[in-house]
Amino acid sequence: MLERPWYKKLNYPLVLAALALSAYGVVIIKSATLHAAGARGDVQHQIAYLIFGAVAMLVLTFVDYHLWQKLAWPLYIVDVAMLALVALVGHSALGAQRWISLGPIVFQPSEPAKLLTTLSVAAILANPKRPVTRLRDLVVPIIAVAIPVALVIKQPDLGTALVLIVILSAMLFFALPNFAHFLAYAAGLGAAGAFAVSSRLFLKGYQRQRLFVFLNPKLDPQGAGWSLIQAKIAVGSGELTGKGLYQGTQIQLGFVPEHATDFIFTVIGEELGFLGALALLGLYALLFGAGMAVIATARDTFGLYVAAGIVAMLAFHVLVNIGMTLGIMPITGIPLPFISYGGSSLVTCLMAVGVLLNIHLQRDKLSFLTS
Repeated sequence: MLERPWYKKLNYPLVLAALALSAYGVVIIKSATLHAAGARGDVQHQIAYLIFGAVAMLVLTFVDYHLWQKLAWPLYIVDVAMLALVALVGHSALGAQRWISLGPIVFQPSEPAKLLTTLSVAAILANPKRPVTRLRDLVVPIIAVAIPVALVIKQPDLGTALVLIVILSAMLFFALPNFAHFLAYAAGLGAAGAFAVSSRLFLKGYQRQRLFVFLNPKLDPQGAGWSLIQAKIAVGSGELTGKGLYQGTQIQLGFVPEHATDFIFTVIGEELGFLGALALLGLYALLFGAGMAVIATARDTFGLYVAAGIVAMLAFHVLVNIGMTLGIMPITGIPLPFISYGGSSLVTCLMAVGVLLNIHLQRDKLSFLTS
């Protein structure tokens, strides 16, 4: 039986969704930065990031994903080294030390760390010499995730720490031998989360304040609750069709902080209304549907775990980012995939899609779940 050519096996819905979302993001960023001081070049920067990310996605589409399994430990070392470097030479902005400058290029290592951690931990879980058959077999993968989690919490970046935990959880959903084991893991994770929230060792003062404001935004309406209150006003005022692109009063007059990054969904809600938000969610539905197809057809455990981790990473970003804008999730400061301004996030998302595309291209080569 002859193998089908690559262009007949390509996951076109996944490519279409990723590029359409990225283009949508450029349009929204232009509106979000229209009257922002010193932000005139942001749209050009985002277009450059999109071109670079699209090229990286294309390259990774044709790189055998098993290469990342062979390079798991070098990738993990690079992952941890980048995050550790932030603590040594990183520069701060908005009260957090998350960025590294390489000449004119400034990037956020915690973004590519999500993909590198996914590839590294998936290789650990897919190792046929050390199969995960008991809960104690989780020690190594949990430690492997705990190290980057600790490093990003130090920045501080609670949102990325939660993303890494979600990535591990998604992979363990498929890796653990039965659902009872996964429930035991989830119970332990819940207990650890409850301790972290109640303890002052892990959450800084402003992070605890965000949790209180999530429960009652009017607790500090001029301070920690300001962003959430203004975001709700902006989204609600858009109604069905919005006020028109570049016409949002809450956005253009600067009432919503960080509306080009963390709160970019408010631009869509106010200026394009419910229909604009629905179009965005439709593209995400296409993306995740195509991603689930990759999970369902992955030919081996490594591909399955990587696909599960990437889809969970993107889905969690969307859920939390839009949820915090609407007031149904605490504010954690993670970007909206493909939409928020920032090269590190956009390029990482497109590279992750490239890995998914390669997993899907190779789905017919071997029988399912062979390692």
